[in-house]
Amino acid sequence: MAQTKNTRRVGPTEARAKQVNMRISPQKLNLVAASIRGMPVQKALNELEFSRKRIAGDVRKVLYSAISNAENNHNLDIDNLVVAEAFVGKNLVMKRFASRARGRSSRILKPFSEITIVVREAGEAA
Repeated sequence: MAQTKNTRRVGPTEARAKQVNMRISPQKLNLVAASIRGMPVQKALNELEFSRKRIAGDVRKVLYSAISNAENNHNLDIDNLVVAEAFVGKNLVMKRFASRARGRSSRILKPFSEITIVVREAGEAA
């Protein structure tokens, strides 16, 4: 028996892209995501291109993926796209130990994050 078709998670004039297992804390990643929320996509790409944050390059790739999804899968005009949503979530945390004085140890937490970017045509956003 065939499986039923999944419903679309975004609207008819929206497209999204998601990346999981980004090796950065959610708090740091959210600073970059907040800098592009609500911007037109060309301005957001420029913002990420010249950002001094290390993770901005990976966020730029996710934004390019969302733009490509809008153009190829949903036939949206890429000149009218804006970043409707950019939100960050927690993912797994690697736990490591570091040696300390007097035979003790301390825990080192290495968090991972995930980011989802939704782009929308400007006519619908306004």
